[in-house]
Amino acid sequence: MFCTSKTNKKRIMLDPTQVEEFVSAATKCAFDVDVYYNRYVVDAKSILGVFGLDLTKPLTVEYYGSDENFESYLNGLAIAG
Repeated sequence: MFCTSKTNKKRIMLDPTQVEEFVSAATKCAFDVDVYYNRYVVDAKSILGVFGLDLTKPLTVEYYGSDENFESYLNGLAIAG
């Protein structure tokens, strides 16, 4: 795990039953992780913030570091596009 200046983005779909696991995975990262939907941006480490998003739509996860476990987890949630 190391910090990098490169911004990574991944488009995901998140089911309400997956929010707790997603927040837990983001919390283990030593770098910032944000979730975007339209003009709303929330900290991915905030369970209330993530639940406040429209989980019926694709979300964009933007993170500012590298963590193999987190990236592998995101790949399981990723959608095309």
